[in-house]
Formats: sequence, structure tokens, C-alpha cells
Amino acid sequence: MRQQIISGRRGRRRGFLAVALAGLMVSAASLAAPAGAWPPDLTPRQLAGQRVIYSYKGLTPPQSLFDAIREGRAAGVIFFGENISGTDQIAGVVAQLREAQAQSPIHQPLLLMTDQEGGRVRRLPGEPVLSAKKVGESADPVGAAVDAGTGAGRNLRSVGMNVNLAPVLDVFDTAGNFIDRTERSFSDNPGLVAALGSAFIAAQQATGVAATAKHFPGLGSAPAGQNTDLGPVVLPVSSDKLHTVDELPYPAATTVGVKMVMLSWAVYPAIDPDRPAGLSPTIVNQELRDRNGFRGVTITDALEAGSLDAFGTTGQRAVAAAAAGVDLILCSARDINQGDDAATALADAYTNGTLDRTAFTDAVDRITDLRAGLP
Repeated sequence: MRQQIISGRRGRRRGFLAVALAGLMVSAASLAAPAGAWPPDLTPRQLAGQRVIYSYKGLTPPQSLFDAIREGRAAGVIFFGENISGTDQIAGVVAQLREAQAQSPIHQPLLLMTDQEGGRVRRLPGEPVLSAKKVGESADPVGAAVDAGTGAGRNLRSVGMNVNLAPVLDVFDTAGNFIDRTERSFSDNPGLVAALGSAFIAAQQATGVAATAKHFPGLGSAPAGQNTDLGPVVLPVSSDKLHTVDELPYPAATTVGVKMVMLSWAVYPAIDPDRPAGLSPTIVNQELRDRNGFRGVTITDALEAGSLDAFGTTGQRAVAAAAAGVDLILCSARDINQGDDAATALADAYTNGTLDRTAFTDAVDRITDLRAGLP
């Protein structure tokens, strides 16, 4: 029935989607050849900063964040509800951050991001109003996904942001479980999630705002109450189910040119019994890049997550994620010191050889290429 809905309704919307998909197709060759246009004389600390997303408390960014941006020591900023009192206010903040970036040695735009999934998970007022689940249950789900992606992109563009940490591609397996209870999953049907996630991505990126597919390889089997933000989560899912259900939406997202993928902080024993996905070279490289063909920018989930309590300090976590192959480190504790600690540790690991220098600069190349294509 759902497949009939997808294939049978709203030719106008299908036509829009086809145009958007055609315009956003990104070849593996183009993704594998980033611009690499960062200045060659960057210090290790500046180079490391190109891999760190900062956050801050309250409505006004601290002077230290502006300083980090002007000095070329930050890749971007993530915004939360506590940073936003209204669209005019946050647009003013974004304009100030962009002005600081214009004075830096890095010529690409900052990555200015938030979580604008729809439904309950929205940092900005307005679109998309429907949750992912409501989109999946609608009479015209593809059309609703196109509308949600378009609305999200236009909303973020209106305040000067250029990255959305959405859509969620998790395929929930039990009604009311962790990802379903907040209506963040499009469906329990992986084919439907693939179709709607790709429609959302294509429509949003047509507005100029980069999309982020998350949380690879999937949180759809996490029971209610198991939240990686709060503590360790182990998902004993078979490798067959991971490949045929949880990961199934990602090749479709890659085909339409999704710019970023966020890694989960859950542990998947069938693939790597010892490390969360975002710290696992096996999951980042073999599963996401090799099996699913993703060549864009990878990003961690929140570095301060409770699921990482056993993995050391902020700096140790940042280095472990980079060693696993994750490009961007998301420091979302609303504390600029967290971003500084992560960047300092990355710089030290680059300098002393703990992190492979070629892999390090390849990550910066991918990030720089992404930034160069954003408003």
C-alpha cells in the first residue's frame, strides 16, 4: 500500500522531485576531488580548527568565539533553542559571525547549523511543521517530504544558516521505541524511509542548505529510554539486518548527493563490539564509505554524549573520532572551551604523528570543499 502511495500520486510533486534529483546528482569523481583551497601556511591549530564545530550558551556568542573565528580556528557553529529568541535576533547573530569569518584567513563560509527536523525537533519557529512520522503517514508522503525539505531549507536560509542536521534516516522497528516516540523516523519500512529521506534531502539542498543524514548505521532498534546522549547504548542487531534495513536508506541519500552523514554513538557488536560507531574505523570506512559509497563529509554526534563516558576527555574523544575517519567534531556542550580542547588535541595529534597527516588534510579538504559550495 505504501509503495502504491509513493508511485501513484501527485505527478506534479514527482516532477519536482525528478528535477531536484537531477540537479543534485553528485558523482563519486567530483566528491573524491575536493577543492582543497585552504591556505597552505595554516598553523596546526588553525588546521585542526577546520574540523571543529563550536557552540555557546545563551543569546549572545562570547568574544572568544568571535576571536577563534577571526583567527581561522573554527569551522562553524551549531545553534540550539537557548541561542534563539526569534528569527530577527538569530539572523543578527549569524550576520556577526559571518562578519568575523570575513576577517579570517579562511575564505570559505562558516558552517552554520542547527537541528530543524520537523515536529518536536525544531530550533527555529516555522517549517517544517510536520514530524518525520507525520510525513510518512500523510496521503502524499513524497510530496510532504519535498515540502518539508523545501521549508527547512528556506527557513534556515532566511536567517543565514547553511547546514541542517537533518533528515533522520533511522528505520524504527517497534512502535514507541526511542526514535519513534518523538516521531523522528519516517517509517518502519526501509524503502519508504529511503524514498522520503532522499526527497527531503534533494528538496532542501535545492535551496542551498546542506543536508545531514543521521544516525549511521541507525538507531531504529534502540528501545525507549536508551539514549546515547545519556549513557551507553548497545544494539545487538545482526549484520544482515543492519545491511538490509538500517543502512538501506543511505545509498539513496548518497545518490542524491547528501552533503553530510552523522555517525551514531551506539555500539553495534555485529560490526564492532568495542567502540561506538563514531569511534569505529570499521563502521566509518568499511560500512559507510566502502559499502554505501559515501564520499562527503562525516560528522560526529554530540562529543559530550554520556555514551562516551568511558572514552576519556574531550580531547581524547576528538582524536579517537578523527582516527576512526570522522571529519567534523561536533562540540555542542554550549561551552567554547570544549571546542578549544578538541581543536588543541587534534593539533597536537597532527603534530606528533598520532593522527596520519595525509588523512587529516584529506578531511580538511572535504570540509573545505563543502564550505566552498555553500552560501
